[in-house]
Amino acid sequence: MEKETKTKKVFCPKCGGNGYIRLPQKPPNKEQIAQCMVCNSNGEMDEDKINSIYVDADGMHRMQ
Repeated sequence: MEKETKTKKVFCPKCGGNGYIRLPQKPPNKEQIAQCMVCNSNGEMDEDKINSIYVDADGMHRMQ
């Protein structure tokens, strides 16, 4: 009998678990909402996929 290994879910580092991000616009009193592309708008990710994300000057990236 095989044991199922369940991966631990953690909050997305980009959206903080919301599933969306706010984009600042000009004039400053307006904001635009966009879906989070890191977690595909789920707000959660598998813990092992978090290790494949890195941040540099161009933003957040997922290693392939």
